[in-house]
Amino acid sequence: MPIHNSDIVENFNKVADLLEIKGANPFRVRAYRNAARTIGSLSKSVADLIAEDRPLTDFSGIGKDLAEKIEEIVKTGTLSQLKALEKDLSPGLHDLLRIPGLGPKKVKTLYEELGIDDLPSLKKAARDQKIRDLEGFGARTEASILAEIERHSWGKSRTKWVIAEEIARSYVDYLRKDNSVKDITVAGSYRRGQETVGDLDILVTVKRGSDIMAHFVDYEDVDRIISRGETRSSVVLRTGLQVDLRVVPQVAYGAALHYFTGSKAHNIAVRKLGQKKSLKINEYGVFKNDERRAGKTEKDVFKQVNLPYIEPELREDRGEIQAAQKNRLPDLIELADIRGDLHVHTNETDGRDTLEDMVSAAQGKEYAYLAISNHSQHVGIARGLDRKRLARQIEKIDRLNTKNGNFVILKAIEVDILKDGSLDLPDDILKELDVVIGAVHSDFRLSRQKQTERILRAMDNPVFNILAHPSGRLINAREPYEVDLERLIEAAAERGCFMELNAHPDRLDLNDVFCKTAKDLGVKIAVSTDAHSVDSLDHMRLGIHQARRGWLEADDVLNTRSWRELKKILQRS
Repeated sequence: MPIHNSDIVENFNKVADLLEIKGANPFRVRAYRNAARTIGSLSKSVADLIAEDRPLTDFSGIGKDLAEKIEEIVKTGTLSQLKALEKDLSPGLHDLLRIPGLGPKKVKTLYEELGIDDLPSLKKAARDQKIRDLEGFGARTEASILAEIERHSWGKSRTKWVIAEEIARSYVDYLRKDNSVKDITVAGSYRRGQETVGDLDILVTVKRGSDIMAHFVDYEDVDRIISRGETRSSVVLRTGLQVDLRVVPQVAYGAALHYFTGSKAHNIAVRKLGQKKSLKINEYGVFKNDERRAGKTEKDVFKQVNLPYIEPELREDRGEIQAAQKNRLPDLIELADIRGDLHVHTNETDGRDTLEDMVSAAQGKEYAYLAISNHSQHVGIARGLDRKRLARQIEKIDRLNTKNGNFVILKAIEVDILKDGSLDLPDDILKELDVVIGAVHSDFRLSRQKQTERILRAMDNPVFNILAHPSGRLINAREPYEVDLERLIEAAAERGCFMELNAHPDRLDLNDVFCKTAKDLGVKIAVSTDAHSVDSLDHMRLGIHQARRGWLEADDVLNTRSWRELKKILQRS
């Protein structure tokens, strides 16, 4: 059974949650969370690393004990420690932690005082008004809990793209072992680069006499076979993700790829263009009467309705058809266009690698610069930078820059935007930096008006450059805070500020719609990783996926420029 990095992350986070609910040593809890973050940031499969005999203890935050537990998960698919914890407590406690505002301490109180160990018992207690009398809760919290339960179905969330990628890559590699496979592509929302994926649609062409369907359903990660046929089969993996395999003839591969890539709205728009020319367009090809006109390639399908090829990321019926007709499709940004990363953290605050290690990794990517933007003091971490420590970091970077040749380490910070809109470090020290990144890390429940005004006041400060992860959302975990993003983007244009597209797989924030809004309003975007480790620098590619969905070209992105060009742009008048 293939074990993905996401499986290890899930196991360790569950252990950390249950240990914290039990009141275990905070350092022990933190060790599991740190290890989960480390594994989650790796670009290579941990299972592959173990097969290559690479010591897991080489990675930050993973000691001998945790390395052994990782190997147990990879070899057995389970973690005995987690099973014991769930037997002692209840696996349903994990679901309680999905309710905004319920951390492990409050869940512990609910469990110990009221015996609440799953969502149904939580809902009943809230309805019976039993929660409000508990210490640290109150009537308002009780009402909020009930509202959150009733607002969400709490069914299985869509799969984050980066996790779907790991699953898809393993499945495709397995399918390719069948020598009858010729072409193979994962289509659907996955191919369009959406933030989350509902299921996976795999298209293949095969040699005559192939028994690819038997091979497909025999995959060791398959939990349940939904259907099996000659040209289509469907399975559910143990992760709960459904995967469909479709065998299509070579002559119709392009048409099928276009159809199953979607989106539905895009496909309808293309079919309507075909109807105007008396063409029938479907997954089998492009036909006039009974004559096949095209279908072997996607380019041929588009050509039949007088359109150039439209990249999958744009196929949402958000103007791409009209742009293609006018020959105004964007020349979408590529990963190779990126010249540096403007948002990374080191172990001076909550990062896991040293400044020198991060710089070396950035140089290995042939970047021209890297912004060291550790957290400021009020972010909620124990080691955020105060004025003195920031001054020491500035001095250190200045010294290192004398030794780095043409590579430039940028002096930066991720400074907290306080509730009143002020920045939590004084202007005189912030003026010494190359880049000031402002971010909201607290008071998420302000009204839309107050949250917007708070950020606008921060952007009014002439030292402010970039608004980090502007909506504050965490995919499948935390909804965006209430804020008028369009107004913030307009304000950025007025003030000479910029927006961040945070490439962390849990954020991908800005979303594609607001990336397009920023482009239309002339606001440049920093595609940054928010990396807390060397491996997390690889998340840049995820940001590029999102940027392409937002129609961004290289010129729309700040960090496609040389440092000399960027320095001029960052200077506010």
